[in-house]
Amino acid sequence: MLSFEYISDPESLTKLVAQYQQSDLLVLDTEFVRTRTYYAKLGLIQAYDGKTLALIDPVALPDLSEFWTLLSDTKITKLVHSCSEDLEVFARYGQCQPSPLFDSQIAATLSGLGHGLGYAKLVNTFLEIEIDKGESRTDWMKRPLSDAQLQYAANDVYYLYKLYPQLVEKINQANRMEWLLEEGERMTEGRLTPPNEELAYLKIKNAFQLFPQQLAYLKVLATWRLKKALKKDSALGFIVKDHALIALAKKQPKTVVELNQLNDLTEHEKRFHGKDIIKVLQTADLDNLPEAVDVIALKNGYKSSFKEVKNILTLLSEEHEVAVEFIGSKRLIHEFLLWLHHKQPEDKPLLLKGWRGDIVKDALAGINFS
Repeated sequence: MLSFEYISDPESLTKLVAQYQQSDLLVLDTEFVRTRTYYAKLGLIQAYDGKTLALIDPVALPDLSEFWTLLSDTKITKLVHSCSEDLEVFARYGQCQPSPLFDSQIAATLSGLGHGLGYAKLVNTFLEIEIDKGESRTDWMKRPLSDAQLQYAANDVYYLYKLYPQLVEKINQANRMEWLLEEGERMTEGRLTPPNEELAYLKIKNAFQLFPQQLAYLKVLATWRLKKALKKDSALGFIVKDHALIALAKKQPKTVVELNQLNDLTEHEKRFHGKDIIKVLQTADLDNLPEAVDVIALKNGYKSSFKEVKNILTLLSEEHEVAVEFIGSKRLIHEFLLWLHHKQPEDKPLLLKGWRGDIVKDALAGINFS
């Protein structure tokens, strides 16, 4: 059984933060719940500096401003594992991001150990310990938390601390510490920027099917939905689903009676949002239509260009012993081809930036797609 401090009062938090401020390394993890909400509900924060393992209760301590200052303290390396969702939590509750950031999953990838290794696999590989993941789907908002929950949470930072020296050795042997820290900076970029309500329509699946006039309707609908979701802290799909917004933009009902005849909306959506939807549709700016969504994946030559880039990256990944999915995922290849197509040399895609650019830019110089 691991020993830990359960932090649930301001005095204990102040003492803990003062100790952590003297540390060079702080291991972090969070436990949260997200079912029907837009934002994750933060249930627990785990932290460990090698001396004190703390489980911090954000339910009992709604003001964690002291703790959040640690994340931006550049004298302290923040160690996490597969931290994308943790970064979202830090942005939401702390309005901050960790710097410098050392992600153990990325360290494993850049060391040639494999792409996307889970925490349990990493612990087993280095420490030959089997981690019990039985509490991973538990309710972290309930109080009191059980002993099993607390031990599970403590394990997540305790063993990650034990892994750290071996990961540092591996990443230094590969001479890729700068790559790792660069990835940490990239992952935190833009996290504190609120979602753009005016561009929400571009994230709706199948928006490319619509003509500019229909997109004008989709634009106001998507903006309305996002605002309502943020205000109610509700998942977007629990307001109105994407396919229903597409149907509304195509058919543009003028009255609630017409809207109720649409099979694309649920009875719940019609009953709770019908009147609002009709009002929103009437606000569409038909004098300033959005541009048609340009889907380059449907253009001639896209598939062959994509395949050519993927083949080049595969060879480079073998040469540099880094998973091809990490050097150039499908999204990064698409972003690169989009950049080529629109000929915007000043706005380089991620594939051509930083350590990735150093590896691939010469090999990709001959790719043409327009």
